[in-house]
Parts: sequence; structure tokens; C-alpha cells
Amino acid sequence: MDTEESISGKVPASPSLLSLLSYFPFSSYLSPQTVPETSEALQALELCPQMAFQSPRGRCGQIIGGREVKPHSRPYMAYLIIQNGSKPFFSCGGFLIRPDAVLSAAHCVDKKGITVILGAHNVRGRERSQQKIHVRQWVIHPKYSRDGFKNDIVLLKLKPKARINKNVQLISIPRSMERVTVGTKCEVAGWGWTSVQGQMTNVMRQVQLKVQNGSICQQLFKNYQPQSMICVGDDSSKKAPYKGDSGGPLICKKKAHGIVSHGRERHPSPEVYTNISYFEPWIREQLRKFALQELPDSPSYN
Repeated sequence: MDTEESISGKVPASPSLLSLLSYFPFSSYLSPQTVPETSEALQALELCPQMAFQSPRGRCGQIIGGREVKPHSRPYMAYLIIQNGSKPFFSCGGFLIRPDAVLSAAHCVDKKGITVILGAHNVRGRERSQQKIHVRQWVIHPKYSRDGFKNDIVLLKLKPKARINKNVQLISIPRSMERVTVGTKCEVAGWGWTSVQGQMTNVMRQVQLKVQNGSICQQLFKNYQPQSMICVGDDSSKKAPYKGDSGGPLICKKKAHGIVSHGRERHPSPEVYTNISYFEPWIREQLRKFALQELPDSPSYN
């Protein structure tokens, strides 16, 4: 895996989201008719059922078959609002691994301006626990490709740093090549609709899913890579992350082992997750560079 250089900065170039044919990311468009301010972008959630794109890839986000979590019981969760000029707002999930660093999916951030909301349970509510922090920069893996969502991982640098408290905390990630075994029960959390009929919720929900044999996803996804991806869920399950949940963590044994990446259009399960342990050396190197930027007269990695 090449970790010498990364795509970093304000507007990474990539093809249109709507050019994807066989499968899609679990991200979500929001209304373009609100001004690009964090509080008003949150209000766009209320309008999402009527104003989101009507393409198969443009519906609002949802956790299918999940349940509401106890408020602030997943304090590592991050809600991302990505601004895209005059186009719709884009929403994704993420998770806090250091006070100044959030992990998410690379396909979420090819836009302008990102705000991270930490400490949220109801993303439309004005909760005192919420911290809204601007993303200073982001670093996409240098080998990320929309063709099969290979190397679908991005590290976001926050400024200022998050204030760690009972509602905002870090989640551990696995060491290099530390893998979860087939059959392991994991969970995924996120915000959005709770069914394909459009029942909407703005509170965090979660589902429990099982890690599957990679051969299952290899049969369904032509670009599935066993080392850098994890296959989760099965066709018989009615539970799954869905559009709007991209970038959120797959939590297994109290560690973030995966990142919600992509799935099939009309079959919410199984899904493909980015395997965090495979990218741990790259993550560690980017965190080192982030730390260097805090030193006086340090070089810039933009």
C-alpha cells in the first residue's frame, strides 16, 4: 500500500456521484435552498423528503430496521455537513479518533467546506452537548478510486480541537492487520430515515450486523478487495445502514473496525465497509503530519 502521498485540500476532483451504475455510497443530499450556515443546513433536514434529488442515489439517509440509541451513548459519532456551492448540501457520518481528527469515507468529501457536529443525538435539535467544528483540511487516501470505492477513507483535521467530555469522546481503532472474524457481531449507528417508505427520524439509531465471508461480497461486487474491505450483513437480514450513513463506523468489540462505504441499489444487505486495520499505517502517518502542523514554522501538507 502506497502511503507516501495523499490527496489533500479544499476541492478534490472526481467524477459525478450520479455516474455510478451498479452500486452506490450510503451518503445523502440535502436541500439547496438554504444558505450555507451550519444551523440552517441542519434545518434543511426537515425539508429533505420533498427536496432531495429524485435519482436512486439521492434519497435521504436511513438506518433500516434499527432502534434509537440511548442519547449520547455513542459519544465518538460525528455528523458531517458538506457544502457544495449552489448544489445541495451533502451529509455523511464519521467518528472521532483524536481531538483534532475524524475518520470518514473518501467519497463524502469531494465538496467545498465541511462542518463536523459532535455530541449530537438529535441533529435538528439545539442540544447543549453539540460542538460544531470547521474542518481545517482533509486528506484522502492517494489510491482512492470511485471505481468500486477502493481505498474509501479520508482523515479530517479539526480546528479548533474537540473538547472531550462525557458527550464527546474518542473511539479506538485496530492495529495494522488486526481483523475481525467471520460471524463477529458488530453495530453501525447513524441518522436518517428508518424505512424505504420515508419514515424520518433525526435521532441517532443503530443496527447490529454480522461480519460475513468475503467471498459473498466478491460474488456481488466486482471490485471487492478482501484485504482492504469487510463484508457485513446478509440477504436475509432486514437491517442495514443505507443512504446518509456513509463514513460512519462499524464497531466490533469496542473498536472501529470499518467505515460504511457502499452497497447495492435495491438490496441493502450485505454491504461493503473499508477495513480500517489495513489502513492503520497510513492513518498513523497522517496523524503524525497533523501534529507537525501544530509546531511553529512547520511545513504545510495542503
